[in-house]
Amino acid sequence: MSTPAGRALVARESLFGNTARLATAVACGLTRSGLEVDTVDVGAESEGRPPMPVASYDLLVVGSPTHAFTLSRASTRAEAVEQGAPAERAGRGMREWLAELPAEVSGQRAAAFDTRLAHLQHLPGSASAKATRVLRRHGYRTDEPISFYVTDGVGPLLEDELARAETWGAYLGIRLRSDAVAS
Repeated sequence: MSTPAGRALVARESLFGNTARLATAVACGLTRSGLEVDTVDVGAESEGRPPMPVASYDLLVVGSPTHAFTLSRASTRAEAVEQGAPAERAGRGMREWLAELPAEVSGQRAAAFDTRLAHLQHLPGSASAKATRVLRRHGYRTDEPISFYVTDGVGPLLEDELARAETWGAYLGIRLRSDAVAS
């Protein structure tokens, strides 16, 4: 078995489970591309911390649902609970997790994805766009953000979104490996 070409961390916020399923698919694609992958649920008290410092990963991938055209807030997570999301998932979100990142990293790669409503896919603003701006402020080199689509606020995902997420994860891993070979 060959040595992994790098390490990736996939951090996710998921209220109804759709973003969690996508994060798993992205992690599968990253693994398929040869990376060693850790995942964290940023809202879970016991799972919200990665096994090693975030800045030590070669690639950070973050995923979260779009709430009011951006990352969730405590108030929008409370609204999701009113719509049926489990209350234990609504404590801390990606916005708060990103705020805890080290002040500046030395150019590691990062990418962001979100879930959003299929019928609103052409409207401005998304969780992944906001997360990308935050990651860039921290010094990450980022890919363009990507959105995956759900039929309504609680899901389900549109057909083929999981396959698209896995393909995207593999692309990110291959790109990271190509960068490593080129440098």
